[in-house]
Amino acid sequence: MRIVSSAFQDGKPIPTKYAHPGVTGGQNISLPLSWSDAPPTTQSFALSIVDPHPVAKNWVHWFVINLPPKTTGLSEGASGQRMPAGSKELYNTYGTVGYGGPEPPKGSGPHPYEVTLYALNVGLLDLPENTSLATFKKALEGKVIASAKVTGIYER
Repeated sequence: MRIVSSAFQDGKPIPTKYAHPGVTGGQNISLPLSWSDAPPTTQSFALSIVDPHPVAKNWVHWFVINLPPKTTGLSEGASGQRMPAGSKELYNTYGTVGYGGPEPPKGSGPHPYEVTLYALNVGLLDLPENTSLATFKKALEGKVIASAKVTGIYER
């Protein structure tokens, strides 16, 4: 399975328009993502964007669950507006539902934003909107049949 973004290449910078509004020029537009080669037995997808930088301490930027198995991507700016039917966005660490773009502290160096797609063997995950990263990961245990990752970098 493979996931890519038309906004950045793996290991390369994320453009500022996708950053949180706290960043000069940040428009908080959710990233365009597309994926391919999912297992034919996929019943749904889950998606996370997490910043594992030591300063960020696994800051959650986006959780999406219950993406239908025929889904092959999310368009730019889809969060809160054009999400696939049946999918569910959860709270990010900013305390809002949906996508929250990069906003690393000034001077903390480059931060990796790990976009991970999980192909699941279940059609639905029953998680509350205020799910923590630990709870999200626990809910995926034994359900992931494939995963793919692309990492963007952002620095202030």
